[in-house]
Amino acid sequence: MRRAVQSHVMRFAKSTDEAKRFLLRAFFRLLPRVRSVSSALLPLLAACQAQDIPPVLGTLERDRLELIAEASEPIVEIAVEEGDRVEAGQLLVRLAEERLAAELHAAQAAVAEAQARYDELIAGPRREEIDEARAALAGAEARLVEARLDHRRQRDLAARKLQSQAALDAAKARLDSAAAEQQSARARLDLLLAGTRAEQLRQAAAQLSTLTARRDELQIRIKRLTVTSPVPGIVDALPYEIGERPPAGATLAVVLDRSRLYARVYLPVALRNRLAPAAAAEIRLPGNGPVLAGKVRWIAHDAAFTPFFALHQKDRGHLVYLAEIDVSAAPAETPLGTPVEVGFPGLDP
Repeated sequence: MRRAVQSHVMRFAKSTDEAKRFLLRAFFRLLPRVRSVSSALLPLLAACQAQDIPPVLGTLERDRLELIAEASEPIVEIAVEEGDRVEAGQLLVRLAEERLAAELHAAQAAVAEAQARYDELIAGPRREEIDEARAALAGAEARLVEARLDHRRQRDLAARKLQSQAALDAAKARLDSAAAEQQSARARLDLLLAGTRAEQLRQAAAQLSTLTARRDELQIRIKRLTVTSPVPGIVDALPYEIGERPPAGATLAVVLDRSRLYARVYLPVALRNRLAPAAAAEIRLPGNGPVLAGKVRWIAHDAAFTPFFALHQKDRGHLVYLAEIDVSAAPAETPLGTPVEVGFPGLDP
């Protein structure tokens, strides 16, 4: 029994101030004279140890979401009021969309044109175009034959001195022109039969993709002109009125997340080193409020206010670390900013 008492007292002595150490020294002077120790002394020492971990102080908070304006457009509708409870996806504020709608209409027309051009290149030349090219080639070949015969006659006449040299030169020019026309018609037919080049298809596909991306971007921008609540929450602020034109990036509405309530506290360094995420906690509301169950969600890695390396060894014990502790359930009417005390019952002293 004496050994158990000594063990509890030694543990108790490590976490006491000078006044407690004085009492302990006196206790150890009298301990050898004590032949028996009541078993009630152990619970008292344990209770003293449990009091060595005081509760930390903090406030109840909710995540604050600021919803901004994607474009500088007039406000045409405000569907809620400050303090209203809203659900996820519920309309809050709507901006005018006429200007972006006109840009979207033009972008959709450009996409339709590019799509038609791409489909035309994929399909290749029509059968009627190929037939036309073949007919043009046949006509060019017939004119070439006629030009050759005429040139031959003019050459024979010139050889017998029955035709001038100028007439022969004109016949030769007509022959060359007919030959060129025949080559052009054949080249056009070969081009139609070969179909669309792969490079043309890639260019048309790239242009179509560019215009489609522009159209999709405008659709997203128009959709974002209708501001909805991303979470179940409470409308905390509506800075603008109907008819005002907030600048792009301005806050249109502030929503407090109803789905998660947490206590924001500052942990002393000695307690921070003994806690880990998911550790159990108890949150006590002021007055005769209920004790709420909680769980440590996050502890900051850096100390608040003063960097660790800037302190002397004896001052480093005064550092505090920001922590957030999720509350499992709380009365719906509990206001934000309510001061609370947070204890950690599962933590050994």
